[in-house]
Amino acid sequence: MVEKVVQLKQKMKTRNILFALLILVFGSCSISKDLITPKSGLPVNFREHITTDTNSVGALPVKEFFTTPAILNLIDSALLRNYDLQIAVKNIDAAALILRRAKLGNVPKLNLQVTANSNIPSENSLNGLSASQFLNTNHIEDFNANLGLTWEADIWGKIGRQKDAAYASYLQSAEVKKAVQTRIVAAVAAGFYRLLMLDAQLNVAKRNVELNSNTLKMIQMQFDAGQTTSLAIQQAEAQKLSAEQLVPQILQEISIQENALSTLTGKFPSAIERSATLEQLIVPSQLATGVPATLLNIRPDVRSVELDLKIANAKVGIANANLYPTLVISATGGLNSFKASNWFNIPASLFGVVGGGITQPILQGRALKTQFELAKIERDQTVLAFRQTVINAVAEVSNEQAKILNLGNEYLIAQKRVNTLQLAVKNSDLLFKSGMANYLEVISAQGNLLQGELDLTSIKTAQLNASLSLYRALGGGWK
Repeated sequence: MVEKVVQLKQKMKTRNILFALLILVFGSCSISKDLITPKSGLPVNFREHITTDTNSVGALPVKEFFTTPAILNLIDSALLRNYDLQIAVKNIDAAALILRRAKLGNVPKLNLQVTANSNIPSENSLNGLSASQFLNTNHIEDFNANLGLTWEADIWGKIGRQKDAAYASYLQSAEVKKAVQTRIVAAVAAGFYRLLMLDAQLNVAKRNVELNSNTLKMIQMQFDAGQTTSLAIQQAEAQKLSAEQLVPQILQEISIQENALSTLTGKFPSAIERSATLEQLIVPSQLATGVPATLLNIRPDVRSVELDLKIANAKVGIANANLYPTLVISATGGLNSFKASNWFNIPASLFGVVGGGITQPILQGRALKTQFELAKIERDQTVLAFRQTVINAVAEVSNEQAKILNLGNEYLIAQKRVNTLQLAVKNSDLLFKSGMANYLEVISAQGNLLQGELDLTSIKTAQLNASLSLYRALGGGWK
């Protein structure tokens, strides 16, 4: 019996060597080639800025780009409590588990099986007659305990491609989380800028209400003195009511904006601490953009689409490998006996089986070929999507650069206009008191000043948002 066990082991060793040689022969074949990321053809510089400096404001951490404590506090709260960001983190955790599972794709499968069967066949059946003849009983028992080992040889790299796809998906989930974070940071900052703008506009509206009230009092005095008509009173009062109407409108917008910021920070609606005014915020005079090539290494959405191409490459490899034979090696060994008392009688109850099988799809070959061609088309679509994403990213940077440049000039003009209107209101008031100007000129000057001051706050907010959008367009906000 010992000699039989030795012979069995030698046969298994010989077969394993043959299978290993077969794997080496097949493994030398390469069945698919990867497409590289199409990064060529990028412009040397952005449209509005020519430079050789590769430093980009997009590489700055959030706490270096924003200097206002109130904004940083809101951003910290949002990064900690925002539910979209928490979902993105959970997606990373899920991708990590999928990657861990994929890494085990080429590990042999080992299963333990223990069975015990008792069968009493009919004495007139074939099994019953056979048992009576050879076993002298019609009660058949079978006791089995074995370990079964199966292993699929990764001849064509299919399992390796599955690992590549899982790893790229894991990295992509991290990039998606970064993209979500940049969106949240930008949304919080933009919401805070809008809140300060509304505060400034509320102050403008209240100042104009007081100014219109003083004008109405002067016109009322002239009416009492018989120097003007009731029409003047009505016009002045309508002007005052128009300014007063802005106050509840702005207060409503403030409440809505505070609620929006509370939602972003993962809290129920509540008041938002300001500790700053729109006038105190400084618009950055110059922001380093670097070159477009730097953008590709920082911006999360671009990196995510680049990983899409790696996933598409892996899917093409998997679809191609499915066209070729699959080699599976299996081995089973354990204890087997027709009697429970002899089950663990060693070596008499020992048994072992080893084998290997090659499976080549035939009838489903056309379907698998179609799937392979479809995977290649999807990969080509990913290449096009990457190129379009890069163009969009470069265009966004150029757009924000143009906004920053022109909004700066617009703000200077608007500021001069407000200064002129403030002087006009002061002069019209003096002229009206001396009888050298009528009430219409006073009301017109005050209305123009109100609109001019409101416009000035809007333009400054647009400047801050343009700088913020440029920061995000360059990939900033996730470090």
